[in-house]
Amino acid sequence: MTEPTPAVRRPQRADARRNFDALLAAARDAFAEHGTGASLEDIARRAGVGIGTLYRNFPTRQDLFDSVYVGEIEDLCRAAEQVAELPPWEALTAWLRRFVAYVATKRAISEALNRDSEMMRSSRTAMYAAGEPLLARAQAAGVARADVTFDDLLRLVAGLTGGGYVDDAQRERVLAVALDGVRLR
Repeated sequence: MTEPTPAVRRPQRADARRNFDALLAAARDAFAEHGTGASLEDIARRAGVGIGTLYRNFPTRQDLFDSVYVGEIEDLCRAAEQVAELPPWEALTAWLRRFVAYVATKRAISEALNRDSEMMRSSRTAMYAAGEPLLARAQAAGVARADVTFDDLLRLVAGLTGGGYVDDAQRERVLAVALDGVRLR
């Protein structure tokens, strides 16, 4: 698996790793709720740590944005590995549902990300390396349209899931309808 270039390295000590991971989870949630202007003090409080611990791990707000983004990409890559043994269509759709969560986080912090950075390029490469084989496997098994590229599929899902929905059930229905257009029966 190709690894994205992290903004900040994960600490080695177990307690420091727990704090780091808690800060990333709290930041992801806070950014999803409040956008890039989310309070760093609130993020530290949500993570159960002091503001000094936040700054020790993420010296700048940009480091936190980049690390949240890289964490999402790493989770997306791990998700591809976790679903790889499922039947081809199930594997692809399970991964795409995880991709929906990634899209939400990316949209929340997109204005703060440098799209031309090495971190973004390596993240995209890692995501494609993880997800493309799932589509190729589904196509080889005859359960996904052969004329759909991985880029087509990501744009379809990202476009559909980015809009406002009444609730999660409606978003899931719309995604299912779109994926029916990709699936061969």
